[in-house]
Amino acid sequence: MRTTQRVTKPDRARAEACRKEIAGRIQARSKGDGEREAAPGLFLYHSSGPAGPLYGVTEPSLCVVVRGSKEIFLGGERYRYDADRYLLISAGVPVVGHIVEATVQRPYLAARLVLDPATVSAVLVETGLLSAEPDDDIKALAVSHIDADLLDAVVRLTRLLDTPEDLPVMAPLIQREIIYRLLLGEQGGRLRHIAAVDGRTHRIARAIEHLRAHQGKPLGIEGVARQFGMSVSAFHHQFKAVTAMSPLQFQKQIRLQEARRLLLAGMADAARAGYQVGYDDPAHFSREYKRMFGAPPMRDVERLRGTASGGAERVVRAGHR
Repeated sequence: MRTTQRVTKPDRARAEACRKEIAGRIQARSKGDGEREAAPGLFLYHSSGPAGPLYGVTEPSLCVVVRGSKEIFLGGERYRYDADRYLLISAGVPVVGHIVEATVQRPYLAARLVLDPATVSAVLVETGLLSAEPDDDIKALAVSHIDADLLDAVVRLTRLLDTPEDLPVMAPLIQREIIYRLLLGEQGGRLRHIAAVDGRTHRIARAIEHLRAHQGKPLGIEGVARQFGMSVSAFHHQFKAVTAMSPLQFQKQIRLQEARRLLLAGMADAARAGYQVGYDDPAHFSREYKRMFGAPPMRDVERLRGTASGGAERVVRAGHR
């Protein structure tokens, strides 16, 4: 891992120039508030005012803010990032976000790049960094200072949006550079967890995907722990170390967020949505839903549909929103 260097005045000026260029490209492609997948795996965000709560499930990603700031809550832990700090996500976990700094004159602007585990693995092997041992008990989210070199790579990735014919060839090269620079930084150990094939944190990442894929089924802790080669006590401890919540709390949040998605999409009524995500008792589902989102299912959906055009609150499906 590269040692931290003193930030010089030219570095600060270069970083600020990068932010301004990225901000301009995001604004040029924005059609009001919201998100846009500008290229495969590259999402751009615009918000003309504070927003939240924003519920979502993350995926391995690099999140870069160029104007404004945002807070993410994982369990009871808070992560705030802005133009000086990036967010690195190494696993799929349910989070709640709040855009806390944004105005019409200076909107919140951000970009998110999905990190492909296969590409992370390839860069690790080619650079010889795979041999470095990742730390155990590492959280799925982290915030770190962003330097001019990393911002410069993000700028070059966004420039490709002006020449879409270059994207298939050039974008993978720049994405590999971004991964390389992250690996050399202070979150390199966390990034290695995306690709690691051994270790407890990787087993928890696989368990997370298992719980998401089987969210509608009863959670048998003993069976899941055994499936991933861990004792029940070790599984509980490691799961909470990575996600800041117990497996049962995790499953509850995943279920309720999926139910909300089904309701908003008009794919089910409240009773059917609850049943599809694993609730046999509609009254129990309604109580749990209200406890998480602040209103019973149908009232919550009516409120969201009524405010969506004004941007006061949005529901997200994944990642940095």
